[in-house]
Amino acid sequence: MSTLPTRADLLQWIEDNPTQSNKRDIARAFGIKGAARIDLKRMLKELEAEGHLAKRKRSYSDPEKLPPVSVLQVLAPNADGDLFARPLEWHGEGAEPVVLMILRATDPALGAGDRILGKLTEVKGGDHTYEARVIRRIGQAAAKVVGIFKKSAEGGRIQPIDKKQDREWTVAADATGGAKDGELVEGEAAGPKGRMGLPRARITARLGDPTAPKAVSLIAIHQHAIPDDFPSNVLAEADAHKPAPLGTRTDLRDLPLITIDPSDARDHDDACFAMADPDPANAGGHILWVAIADVAHYVTSGSELDREARKRGNSTYFPDRVVPMLPDRLSGDLCSLHEGVPRACIAVEMVLDASGEKLRHRFVRGLMKSHASLHYEEVQEAMDGRINDRVAPFMDDVIHPLYAAYAALVEARKRRGPLDLDLPERRIELAENGEVQSVNFKDRLDAHRLIEECMVLANVATAEELIARKQPLLFRVHEEPKPEKLESLRETAQSSGFNLAKGQVLQTRHLNKLLNDAAGGEHAELINISTLRSMQQAYYFPENFGHFGLALRNYAHFTSPIRRYADLIVHRALVTAHGWDKDGLSPFDIENLQETAQQISDTERRSMVAERDTTDRYLAAYLTERVGNEFSGRISGVARFGLFVKLDETGADGLVPVRTIGSEYFHHDADEQTLMGSDTGRVIGLGQRVTVRLAEAVAMTGGIELELLTIDGETIAKGPSGKKRYGRGKAGPKGKSSGPKGIKFKKKAAKTKRKVTRTRS
Repeated sequence: MSTLPTRADLLQWIEDNPTQSNKRDIARAFGIKGAARIDLKRMLKELEAEGHLAKRKRSYSDPEKLPPVSVLQVLAPNADGDLFARPLEWHGEGAEPVVLMILRATDPALGAGDRILGKLTEVKGGDHTYEARVIRRIGQAAAKVVGIFKKSAEGGRIQPIDKKQDREWTVAADATGGAKDGELVEGEAAGPKGRMGLPRARITARLGDPTAPKAVSLIAIHQHAIPDDFPSNVLAEADAHKPAPLGTRTDLRDLPLITIDPSDARDHDDACFAMADPDPANAGGHILWVAIADVAHYVTSGSELDREARKRGNSTYFPDRVVPMLPDRLSGDLCSLHEGVPRACIAVEMVLDASGEKLRHRFVRGLMKSHASLHYEEVQEAMDGRINDRVAPFMDDVIHPLYAAYAALVEARKRRGPLDLDLPERRIELAENGEVQSVNFKDRLDAHRLIEECMVLANVATAEELIARKQPLLFRVHEEPKPEKLESLRETAQSSGFNLAKGQVLQTRHLNKLLNDAAGGEHAELINISTLRSMQQAYYFPENFGHFGLALRNYAHFTSPIRRYADLIVHRALVTAHGWDKDGLSPFDIENLQETAQQISDTERRSMVAERDTTDRYLAAYLTERVGNEFSGRISGVARFGLFVKLDETGADGLVPVRTIGSEYFHHDADEQTLMGSDTGRVIGLGQRVTVRLAEAVAMTGGIELELLTIDGETIAKGPSGKKRYGRGKAGPKGKSSGPKGIKFKKKAAKTKRKVTRTRS
């Protein structure tokens, strides 16, 4: 071509040939030679100045399009499980293009924040603009840190609040984000390590005063990346909902359903009613109703509310706040069974015989009205003879029949024999200024157990209903202990003088016999702790493996859809199974059931860890003024580096560093959970009674350090400071013999002597 192309031809060619867009390629394509190249250069500069082209290095491209090979940052998976990325080389003025990741089986596992070099293909239509394939990963998500910022002339440092992180992070002067000295901050890794091998960080968020009220739970929220703010589109969707009408629902408003909850509960998602069965064929039987808030009516599959609820998985509960799964318009209003207000529900009517066995059940989608919102303590006091004005109108027609049905369920429970662990629950009471006022153990009332038994039976009926109707669902699975855990429990039981039979299929009744044998004795807490440690963690799964702890073959969570996403999936399955409406399970729900199960099992564990960390920090804060005081407790854990002791008064767990115990080396036996002294043969293990002195309590990390004073009444000499004495090997032979005052000793067999000699060498 002897003449220059038109501007339109030039732009079209660059769009059609994004990989050949430098000046030489353009000149070759249009046959431009010699002095005409100067005119081409001028034309390209004009187009660039007018914004029609963008120059990247030596190539030209449309600024409203991405180059065919781009650097991308991976985003978190959406509710459909799709992985998107955002382009880091976008220079256009319009909306940032949406890039869908197309992964191959050989591609590395990608997480939110990872950076990749991707090959892009433009697509027309759909919900994304480009599809990308991984060329290579060029960086992983930056490590996060939450801590206290300490300002310095060079910038500053972040002191982590996580007790598992013992190193500070350095912050350059241009990476402080305006943080003030002593402020709580969130940071991310920034480049290689600095001086003295400390990692470098840039501050990404300022979280305020670490001593302010509610800062403790705020730390846990950021540390564990729990989403605590709802996006505006989610809030808008929630606010747009109106109360569900009666329509085709079953009218349950005249049924005297009541809610029984903690006195400080803000949401009420379950209500109960019971009556004697009038059928003569079922003399002494009961009819039990359980009604649950119909969250599925408001949170439909694929909606903005649904995406956010699936991401959160569950509500997270702290002593000073709740991070809800759903916005307050739903959790505290439309989906809460408030007294005297019509509310949509899914209810199950269960017919029990006189012995508490369920004969049959039926589900309805209804509209109910709670006749009373009562709390556990006042219901229990009424049953004990102290009846207040709120409870009095319901005693004869509601409360007494409920307790009668509960008595029958207790008999059925005894025959079933679920695991009966005695594990008291702590309750941290906070003053208005956010300080810990008291730490108490919650009373377990019959009113609590009544509601629990009603909910368990409703969950069983739900699982059986959906299995019978061949509907996909999420089961609550609790598998039996692993053989190695069971063997460890058996050894602990034998060393304490009890027996756990071997060579038979384990059932909960075997464990209950062990717990009952130990109850009330000096080894009761040891056996309870060891039994709990032998258990596997419950989880959600689309296949049914039963619930070992409850001794139930079929079990699914149905009773708390306000705070658990699993229950919402189960509600949708019930809607689909009965053909009530179109807001049941979607194809996405069914196809991604296993991924959803993994997601919400993970978020459940995340919440548990965050709640535990918060409790640890509150307890440490509560104990800071009692440093130097002596406390009684039991050894609850044994590690190579020391002993964990659970204090009787508060239930707080503290660490006794091994370097402070006695004046000898200690060998750690991980299988038996013991430390054995290399000189004396003294064995320190789970469950032993101890007296300790509080050496340190750090509220910001939740760390509590203790000094061991006595074991089973025997005084323990303090070890020389600064000298480590723990050995490298495990303890010797497993045979034990009792020493004076209940302390256990092991005989120095030849094998043990050789091990001790090697350690000393």
